[in-house]
Amino acid sequence: MSALGMLQMAGRTWPEIFELLVPALWQTLQMVGIVFVISLVIGLPLAVIVHNTSPNGLFPRAIVHRTLSVIINILRSIPFLILMAAVIPFSRFIMGTALGVAGAIVPLSLASIPLFARLIETSLREVHAPLLDAGLAASGTRWQVIRRVQLPEALPGIVGNVTIATVGIVEFTAVAGAVGAGGLGYLALSYGYSRFDGNMMLACVVVLVVIAQITQFSGDRLARALAK
Repeated sequence: MSALGMLQMAGRTWPEIFELLVPALWQTLQMVGIVFVISLVIGLPLAVIVHNTSPNGLFPRAIVHRTLSVIINILRSIPFLILMAAVIPFSRFIMGTALGVAGAIVPLSLASIPLFARLIETSLREVHAPLLDAGLAASGTRWQVIRRVQLPEALPGIVGNVTIATVGIVEFTAVAGAVGAGGLGYLALSYGYSRFDGNMMLACVVVLVVIAQITQFSGDRLARALAK
């Protein structure tokens, strides 16, 4: 076989790749955006509760703290690919399907919420206790201290850690492609890996790296701005 023939077998042309890449990129961005919102809306209050029900929190509740910590630890300890396969019936029940973007939302959220919660909890721990004591001494309720002192003081760290978690969501979406979730992960596996298309694999990897880098850069810039 000629060198030209071998080169043609190596992969699709770049216009063909671009035609497939654009809808896959949109699917990935959809998954990341939806799961980010769900994870933040649930993970932030969960982190606040877990942290403040701990022995060093504003309203220690040992049973609540241990129960939530165990649930978070269990979800964090399950590899994402196994978790996604295990919750397929639940995904079908909630979303009506286990395939595509809709089918990936449930497992992606179950993997991301505990990640968000743990990382935000870490940021809350870094708030100095005297600041909280000063808020309580000024006749503030515990919830007022959380809202007006604890969260604002922890905000730069929260932004930094949420950025790390968001990059993790991007990685999860790539793995989700292995079980038909769509997006860049599915494109890389079904065309790049299974069909030995080096050009497609390269394109998917580059786009995923660019998404992760833009997310990390933006989050770091925002965290530094809030810390000033």
